Amino acid sequence: MLIASDLELRVGARLLLEPTSFRVGPGDRVGLVGRNGAGKTTMTKVLAGEGIPSGGKVTSSGSIGYLPQDPRTGDLEVLARDRVLSARGLDEVMRKMRAAEEKMTSEVPKIRDQGVRAYARMEERLHVLGGYAAEAEAASIASSLGLDQRVLSQPLQTLSGGQRRRVELARILFSGADTLLLDEPTNHLDGDSIIWLRDFLRSHQGGLIVISHDVELVEHVVNKVFYLDANRSVIDIYNMGWRAYQTQREADERRRRREQANAEKQASALQKQADRFRSKATKARAAQQMINRAEKILDSVQGQRVADKVAKLRFPDPAPSGRTPLSAEGLSKSYGSLEIFTGVDLAVDRGSRVVILGLNGAGKTTLLRILAGVEAPDTGRVVDGHGLRLGYYAQEHETLDTERTVLQNMMSAAPDLPEVEARRTLGSFLFTGDDVDKPAGVLSGGEKTRLALAALVVSSANVLLLDEPTNNLDPASREEILNALRNYKGAIILVTHDEGAVEALQPERVILLPDGVEDVWNTEFTDLIALA
Repeated sequence: MLIASDLELRVGARLLLEPTSFRVGPGDRVGLVGRNGAGKTTMTKVLAGEGIPSGGKVTSSGSIGYLPQDPRTGDLEVLARDRVLSARGLDEVMRKMRAAEEKMTSEVPKIRDQGVRAYARMEERLHVLGGYAAEAEAASIASSLGLDQRVLSQPLQTLSGGQRRRVELARILFSGADTLLLDEPTNHLDGDSIIWLRDFLRSHQGGLIVISHDVELVEHVVNKVFYLDANRSVIDIYNMGWRAYQTQREADERRRRREQANAEKQASALQKQADRFRSKATKARAAQQMINRAEKILDSVQGQRVADKVAKLRFPDPAPSGRTPLSAEGLSKSYGSLEIFTGVDLAVDRGSRVVILGLNGAGKTTLLRILAGVEAPDTGRVVDGHGLRLGYYAQEHETLDTERTVLQNMMSAAPDLPEVEARRTLGSFLFTGDDVDKPAGVLSGGEKTRLALAALVVSSANVLLLDEPTNNLDPASREEILNALRNYKGAIILVTHDEGAVEALQPERVILLPDGVEDVWNTEFTDLIALA
């Protein structure tokens, strides 16, 4: 059971949520919805105990499993398998069992006996924690999320950002926590894994709060909806599933419009009558009563919801360049003995459209990082053509300095941009007033996405490298991205799981990883997008 009592949330002086009480019990599967920046991520951090509320308190009668939007693991040298097993303490038991096995092979009797005793103790501890069946359960969950034994046997530092996120999701699901708090759990999952996750969450017997812009996930899983209204700083609670919620919300809006129209009609009639009475001293008191009554009528209705604001996005007019502003020859990359990709050749002409496809872990993000100059290839080289101006959108928002403010990040992206113009552009991306003075590190995933995109807008880039640009965005903001892709005149290299993004891009070519094969785009590749 998770209970929030008079919970109040603020970011600086901005009120996200006025004092509110609610509870999430066993069997409650809550979809937490609202536009980007409404405070969904802030709320889940507070509920998970990783943030401090401005007022009120949160209590829990059971364990909590929390998946943030940008999970950060501590020791990147840990094996992926051990990271998953750590959710139940099995990683330490298995480590000690392996150490005991080494001692058991010693030719020194004393050391061998120590190993036997240690192994027996750890085997008993393993039995208490679920035994080898628990290890098999962890492997099954990982496999269902697209993490095979090869990936699980690798250190975290050798994995892609998407793979590390799936390791964290597997760890949370394996933990057996009473209440799950999941922020965008389908990011970086392929189609089969998303389907499996839906079934897993639907059968979860404890509490669940999920933030997701995957409509099919919330439609199949949630039985309650918490709508965080950014304009009113309140939560509207609907004790129903997603489709029923949408129907009810539309009905609520129609009712609000009717009530507002009726109230305005009655108030107008009273105001007109009061105006006629006001000129007569004998009726001044009656006129004031009518005015007071009109104000009460207007105050008694909730009024229509203010439409959520959406960032207005238009990628920059590209700076002039030569015919081929970016090219690469013979690129390869390995981590230790693990070869990621090899033999990638690429020539990006002005205005060309390229999509990179490959299964998770094939090196799509790594290739973009190499093209952006963030990471060096093992072999081959990247050649900057005449007039190249590169814009790089990183899926993990590495291009943002989390210690600097929103405005400082914007100014560093375009040093020659006047501050007033930077503020104007940030305003179009919904960063207004004191928002521009917030450190980038406190932003939600959707806000970081908007800030990173705002930096691209002022960059005058003629080649854009975009790595999952539609992640963490609400439907309206996603549509803005798709329109920007359609209308941009420069060259784009895109990595995405979003079929709509590829459709909007209308690519001319595709690069298939890990083999580095280049081909002309055709619709037969469409089925690979969700799997990529």
